[in-house]
Amino acid sequence: MAVKAYVLIEVDMGKACEVVEAVQKLEGVKSADSVTGPYDVVAAIEVADLESVGTVMKQIHSVTGICKTTTCIGMKYS
Repeated sequence: MAVKAYVLIEVDMGKACEVVEAVQKLEGVKSADSVTGPYDVVAAIEVADLESVGTVMKQIHSVTGICKTTTCIGMKYS
């Protein structure tokens, strides 16, 4: 079963567009959007397993302009 995660991203002033463009290109990232509020960008990840979330996060952390991320793993309630 696929693992979904949402990454809340804070970026350097004026870097949101560049961060969105870079993050959207990463494998495993389904979407990345500029948003209002306490975060600047929200990315949605969908990968095969939890270990792959870490792989994508490592790539996201290498994007220039990102200051801080918060990752929220999706859950299903039965």
